[in-house]
Amino acid sequence: MERANPGSAVDSAGDGAVGMGGQTATAQPPVHRVRARTGLVVRPNQPAWERLARRTAHWGLVTAGRPFYRARMLPSFLIVGVERCGTSSMYEVLSWHPAVFSAILPRKEVHYFDYHYQHPLSWYRCHFPLRARAARAARGTGVVAPMAFEASPTYMCHPLAPDRIARDLPGVKLLVLLRDPVARAYSSHTMRAGWGVETEPFERALEFEDSRLAGEAERMATDPSYVGYNWRHFAYRSRGQYVEQLERLERLVGRDRIHVIDSGDFFASPGRVYDQVLDFLGLPHVGHPAFDPPGTRSRPPMPDSVRKALEEHYRPYDDRLAAWLGHEPSWRR
Repeated sequence: MERANPGSAVDSAGDGAVGMGGQTATAQPPVHRVRARTGLVVRPNQPAWERLARRTAHWGLVTAGRPFYRARMLPSFLIVGVERCGTSSMYEVLSWHPAVFSAILPRKEVHYFDYHYQHPLSWYRCHFPLRARAARAARGTGVVAPMAFEASPTYMCHPLAPDRIARDLPGVKLLVLLRDPVARAYSSHTMRAGWGVETEPFERALEFEDSRLAGEAERMATDPSYVGYNWRHFAYRSRGQYVEQLERLERLVGRDRIHVIDSGDFFASPGRVYDQVLDFLGLPHVGHPAFDPPGTRSRPPMPDSVRKALEEHYRPYDDRLAAWLGHEPSWRR
């Protein structure tokens, strides 16, 4: 059955805030980066044969499966953000549940509502298991209708994705993971520097952020075919303004369909937070997966001046976030 490997949920190279189990101001993609035909960036150092094999397998999945798309599942819930806040960790532990089924290929991030929306909903549906097979695999769990999901962590902040989700998946529930926005921004920079996307040091990248992102969101909103490279990679500071994104989600789907997970709490008490997520989703408690310690990247400490400037920047946003949540987030306790 199509599901992720539950043996380990350590996320050292992906989205790992919580583990479980030079570019100029007008930067363009570096010439050594490879763009897939869809416009998505392929990570460097991935062998050409591997890219071709994955692309061929994906084409076969959505082509061969399209005549039977009505027999396939659609997501009952989505992990919509935030990147570098532990979404991979939550994806892994939820995939362990016998009544929960991930997408097939790619398993975690389908990115339909942000980068592949030129395709019909039937194309998206082809990424998920057959309902009958999922029902057979979930027998004995007490669940009448097994749940499919995926985790594309840029959905929440994309200019168009939340509206598309609300329109195409009525009733879908949304999981949002949050982390100290200062640490999240630095983690995002470290990851992109490792990929070769970012060549500026963190402080300079923050100085360039506004000019790099100028007009990106507006163009994406008016031209759905445009994949904003700078928006995707260089929104270090703005992506941590969580409350703005949550307020927009609430206007679209309602507060009762959003569950916010504080990654600090997730790491400190993984079993308790995991059980809260199951309660929100209406899933039975069938034990706990292995909760492994977090994976981390080696990086120099953030300069104190940069940290203090970011903390001041986020203070009014975190004040509003605390009011929205009804309590202080872990990084302010």
